[in-house]
Amino acid sequence: MYTDTHCHLGLLNGAAPDDVVDRARAARVRTIVTVGVDLASSAECVHSTGAYDGVYASVGIHPNNAIEATEHVLARVRALAQHPRVVGIGETGLDWFRDSCPPVRQEESFREHIRLAKELDKALVIHNREADQDVVRVLDDERAPPRTVFHCFSGGADLVETCAQRGWYLSFAGTVTFRNASELRKAAAVAPLHLIVAETDSPYLSPHPHRGKPNEPARVVHTVAQLAELHGLEPEEMARRTSANARRLFALPGD
Repeated sequence: MYTDTHCHLGLLNGAAPDDVVDRARAARVRTIVTVGVDLASSAECVHSTGAYDGVYASVGIHPNNAIEATEHVLARVRALAQHPRVVGIGETGLDWFRDSCPPVRQEESFREHIRLAKELDKALVIHNREADQDVVRVLDDERAPPRTVFHCFSGGADLVETCAQRGWYLSFAGTVTFRNASELRKAAAVAPLHLIVAETDSPYLSPHPHRGKPNEPARVVHTVAQLAELHGLEPEEMARRTSANARRLFALPGD
């Protein structure tokens, strides 16, 4: 069985969530974590957990939306996070690729999310785009929770080593299958097996051979197959390992 540790069910425009979840089940994707990027989508994620078996939620304010992370909004995120099927806080972090939100506001929001994850003992779900050093700096400064994951990992071998030293998880998306992603594949190949999880980030980043089309949780199987090849494992074994890692990361129920 497979696990998609990061998707956005509420952003799958034109695709009925019922059909998306059914296709995921047909592809043997048993567990899905749907992730909020603002207050409204976080609330929708929590609602989805009651509509579908095997669907869990992560709630938070994306760094590109961090201007919205006021005290009032973060209090409402904290209230949502009390739901028993909310297993993560985020996605949060830093994005130096886009300039839609001032860096100081991104870092303030990031720190508040870290503290909330520690307070509630939830996994911390990180968005990191071209901000490796600053993300690590803030995580170290705030003493990141042990259950921390770099969503859609995009770093190199140096960041893999940093994560491995601290026990942070690395979540690989469809980008690892892209023909022009040789450096990312090198990083994935040296990532510790006990810290690797897989995701789709759907509706974004559809893996080869579906690149350019809207992504969905069923396609996590292609990412797992690529990770298996990089580590010399059968896809079924990599599926088992990444799902077991996901259960530890998000404190999900076992088999």
